[in-house]
Amino acid sequence: MAGTVTGGRAAAKKNVNRYGKDFYARIGAMGGRKGKTGGFAAGAEGRERARRYGAIGGKKSRRLPPKSK
Repeated sequence: MAGTVTGGRAAAKKNVNRYGKDFYARIGAMGGRKGKTGGFAAGAEGRERARRYGAIGGKKSRRLPPKSK
C-alpha cells in the first residue's frame, strides 16, 4: 500500500502510536526553528513588499472571468 492514501493513513497512525500524539507538532516545530532567512515578508519593508507582489500576481491570474447567466 505504499504511496496510497490508505498507506499514508496507516503510516501516520503508526507514527502517532510509536512516538506520541504530538509527533507531527514536534517535527514541524523543529523545522520552523531551523529556518534562517525569515521568509518572504521578513525585514523592514517585508509586509508591504509581500502585499505589493501578491497584488501583482493576483492581477495576472489565469482564471477565466465568471460566466454571466
